[in-house]
Amino acid sequence: MTTASFLRTGALAVLLALPALGLSACNTVDGAGRDVSSIGHDVSRGAGATQGAIHNSVPQAATH
Repeated sequence: MTTASFLRTGALAVLLALPALGLSACNTVDGAGRDVSSIGHDVSRGAGATQGAIHNSVPQAATH
């Protein structure tokens, strides 16, 4: 096998592999986006629960 045909074969293999890697990356990014969104919702719910607990524990708090 000559160097030129070896390089052509390697380049072809890389070009054929790139679309597969791109598609798998889309699924990975989509999953990561859902994970980050879920964490954001959990933080928001926790903040709301904490705010409610603070408000309920201090009934004489002034509201101006």
